[in-house]
Amino acid sequence: MKIKRVKLSPPQFLMTGFGITILIGTLLLMLPVSTVDKISWMDAVFTAASATTVTGLAVVDTGTVFTLFGEAVIMVLIQVGGLGFMTFAVLIILFLRRKITLKERLLIQEALSQTSIGGIVRLVLSLFIFSLIIELAGVVLLATVWVPEYGWTEGLHVSLFHSISAFNNAGFSLWSDNLMGYVGDPVINLVITGLFILGGLGFTVLVDIYRKPQFNKLSLHSKLMIIGTLVVNVIALLFIFFSEYSNAATIGNLPLSEKLWASYFQGVTTRTAGFNTVDIGSMEGSSVLFMMVLMFIGAGSGSTGSGIKLTTAIIIILTFVTYLQHKSEVSVFGRTIRNNIVMRAFAITFAGFITIFICLLGLTITDPELSFLEVAFEVFSAFGTVGLSMGITADLSAPGKLIIIVLMFLGRVGPITLAFSLAAIKPDKIRYAKEDVYTG
Repeated sequence: MKIKRVKLSPPQFLMTGFGITILIGTLLLMLPVSTVDKISWMDAVFTAASATTVTGLAVVDTGTVFTLFGEAVIMVLIQVGGLGFMTFAVLIILFLRRKITLKERLLIQEALSQTSIGGIVRLVLSLFIFSLIIELAGVVLLATVWVPEYGWTEGLHVSLFHSISAFNNAGFSLWSDNLMGYVGDPVINLVITGLFILGGLGFTVLVDIYRKPQFNKLSLHSKLMIIGTLVVNVIALLFIFFSEYSNAATIGNLPLSEKLWASYFQGVTTRTAGFNTVDIGSMEGSSVLFMMVLMFIGAGSGSTGSGIKLTTAIIIILTFVTYLQHKSEVSVFGRTIRNNIVMRAFAITFAGFITIFICLLGLTITDPELSFLEVAFEVFSAFGTVGLSMGITADLSAPGKLIIIVLMFLGRVGPITLAFSLAAIKPDKIRYAKEDVYTG
């Protein structure tokens, strides 16, 4: 009997790859050697999905529930999920001295959100080397604080774990209070945020900066990401600082210097990192709402983070400004953005809203005892694969946890990728007569 081979499109292949990675991670975490005490299948699936999608939401305490082996499994899942399993597949193929086929190049292009396959293999090698260098630098810098505090073995262990978690925007920590014990530590604040900001910029931006260090020679995408990241981070710092200034449960009782460190950290971590140095559940409603917007926006395209992506949000804003100016084309930095890119930005944003609405509606049904604000925050965090929580993750029902798992998965692969994988795409060769529709 001849077995028919199933041909998968690039989006379908990527989704299948992430699913298989989560499955393997679940099986490994269920091994007796992975945990101090046995955990449920649901908690294992949730942890594997959270690590693979580099989210960081946790239903069990990572540092006390998992053994050294279990923590190593989580680190590998974070690394594979952050850099993308296609990156590791390419490295294995190159190690075996095999030629990268056109189909494999198309898969890499889809995985890294590139517009062409030109130089795609070189990009993969560059991002892998960059990632290792940045993560190792993070380990060395974090070790200056944690080795004196915990000793060489444990200090290097926690430094490695948090460096990998930070660069890949995962937000997993080995402490139950995350990084709240280091709210005023300049080294921890700067190194952790530096790692996840670099990871959130996107690999193409890092490679672009390396090859063309002068700003005016960078690509339009890199320029928008750098300027956008700087502006959003400054606005976030100021907003959190003034919103939480008198809140005794967060930064109200801290010295001014620690207030600034805490505001900076919470402002920049929200876009996808998931670490926290104050109690998120005690923050003001205005701060929580603002952070939900940042989580929806997310990081850069082709980065270790998720969300609709910062450049998508920028294009939406530029399109709005263009419409107000009665212009026909969206332009910035002396370049015109193609209409299909503008349409994709609106489609991604709409798909994100629909996904969040459906999952939020589902959670209000499965977990009606939880407050709406806490549930909404959890949903936005899962979609943006951020990992911040107001403390309800472990209290979710089994159906509620399943909804969050699905949302984390969709947040990482993208609702548009899912739509493409399900749709039968055919070239549009027919053009119809134009007619106006009244709007607004």
